[in-house]
Amino acid sequence: MPVNTEIRIGDTVFKNPVFVASGTFGYGTETDDLICADKLGAIVTKSITFHPREGNPPPRIVETPSGMINSIGLANLGVEKFTAEILPLYDSMNTEVIVNIAGTTVEEYLKVLEKVESVPNRVCGYEINISCPNVARGGIEFGVDPEITRSLTAQLRERTDRLLIMKLSPNVTDIVEIGRAAEDAGADALSAINTVIGMSIDIASRRSSIATELGGLSGPAIRPVGIASVYRLSRAAGIPVIGIGGITSGRDAVEYLLAGSIGIQVGTANLRDPGIALVILDELISYCQKQGIESVSLLTGAMDEAS
Repeated sequence: MPVNTEIRIGDTVFKNPVFVASGTFGYGTETDDLICADKLGAIVTKSITFHPREGNPPPRIVETPSGMINSIGLANLGVEKFTAEILPLYDSMNTEVIVNIAGTTVEEYLKVLEKVESVPNRVCGYEINISCPNVARGGIEFGVDPEITRSLTAQLRERTDRLLIMKLSPNVTDIVEIGRAAEDAGADALSAINTVIGMSIDIASRRSSIATELGGLSGPAIRPVGIASVYRLSRAAGIPVIGIGGITSGRDAVEYLLAGSIGIQVGTANLRDPGIALVILDELISYCQKQGIESVSLLTGAMDEAS
């Protein structure tokens, strides 16, 4: 039985709901020998900042029994080199590309977006990483304050007609409040969640296992947090939600869709198997066929609610 895998966010139609998450798939141009990226619903690039960044000192990744902790520190080429060398490579790709943007001030976010907008390219939109420390506000993260989120979203909205997706952090008191602020200011969609703050200590050296001491926990351990966040956001917001967090199989993807997400992003699992996203897509289609579901989009929010 054929299954319609297309989904729509705003005016953009994605061939399927399986995307690869920022920071786990490079710029999306380095994987030709590993995976046919054209089969993906979309590629979300690693975070792009205004200036090039080398990232945090090593060690910056540690595997734990509960998931992976990383503190990469947004290592990237910077927007000038990204627009000159990477953006043109997307012209020959047959999948959608979403540019993830990060910054430490509002002005940095705006300058990165304006630079990408200033050159011809085929990216369909932007995902905004608001888990960065806002140096102008003493290091508070953009994504923990609804008013900062609202202001940043509104200013970005004024500068682009392309998709604007705000990526929410779970490290907040109420993720729904942050999501509503982004929606009110003009975001087209929300993606949830980013990593959860975590720590691992080497008991021999009695030091943190990574140089920055605290890092971001990802992998299957955070999947229940991600699903709960998607469930809450999708019922409170009027814009689509893209689920992220610990997705390693088609079953995991179905859970996110039933909770309310329109699509999903595969993250940490890419580091173990760069082709896992296509396996997840095949398993998702197989689930629909077995269930007699004609369109993947019919799964979104289709869980039975407790009476």
